[in-house]
Amino acid sequence: MRSRPPLPAPRTRRRTRRALTLASGVTAVAVAVLALAACSTADDGDARATGDCPTTPVDVVVSVDQWGDIVRQLGGDCADVTTILASSSVDPHDYEPSPKDGVAFTHADVVVVNGVDYDAWASKLAASSAQGAAVVDAGDVVGAADGDNPHLWYSPTFVTQVADTVTAQLETSAPAARDVFEKNRAAFAASMKPYDDLVAAIKEQAADKTYAATESVFDYTAQAVGLKDVTPAGYARAAANETDPAPGDVKAFDDLLTSHGADVLVVNTQTEGALTDQVRDAAKSAGVPVVGVTETVAPDGATFQDWQVAQLTALAKALGVDA
Repeated sequence: MRSRPPLPAPRTRRRTRRALTLASGVTAVAVAVLALAACSTADDGDARATGDCPTTPVDVVVSVDQWGDIVRQLGGDCADVTTILASSSVDPHDYEPSPKDGVAFTHADVVVVNGVDYDAWASKLAASSAQGAAVVDAGDVVGAADGDNPHLWYSPTFVTQVADTVTAQLETSAPAARDVFEKNRAAFAASMKPYDDLVAAIKEQAADKTYAATESVFDYTAQAVGLKDVTPAGYARAAANETDPAPGDVKAFDDLLTSHGADVLVVNTQTEGALTDQVRDAAKSAGVPVVGVTETVAPDGATFQDWQVAQLTALAKALGVDA
């Protein structure tokens, strides 16, 4: 468990990646959807059955790429997956969907969103433009409440729960493809073995070691491997609320690192700011290992598994874990 109280979910982000604004919001999208949908040729009936799929693939819309790659692997040839935010240059918190996004939602059989107010625009668009679609809300699946840490994909347990729920919904939407979806789910589980092995190895060899973080992005994984969060509470609250920490909180973080009060510092490399740089520099000066993580899938074509394994490997090395 974390040593500090749960933090409010961040509402905005100051990032090196600039939020992409394509429309004035969900209302404008709803107005444009009807006109665009009339011209769309996305629904081609049974002619769309391809590859090893015995039936028409399920149309799936996923809000963010953290879940999009997982859904794509689970659906395989029996799902046409559209991920709305499939670029690390776009901020999920601030995104305003385009009319084209609205059309994608109108054709969806299944919609997958993160929830927990992380991608509220997608939940609103699903309600207004995909009223006939089944919605898988990851936050609802795992029992997360508003104000909880929204970075659910960083929890091994949550990933399993969401993958199971998505698979079950795909089977409901296309019963004739049940065997395909079951096979894909088993393949996904097998491909997650290096990830699961790293989590187990770190937990066995480094449990009760400590970490501090510039943001709460990685907290679920840190909890899963048994690390103790020693981030100064005031600094953590300020980071979550996108406010400047008090001078005393900055000093507390600096003192923590200078005195080797944390075994590792976790930094979200997709954020920017002088304070983050200051904390990183303090850790390096004190000889505290720094592990960089990202909020969205690495922009190099990596799978979800590759992305997570790379970060866990870096964490294991920083903690001296033989993995």
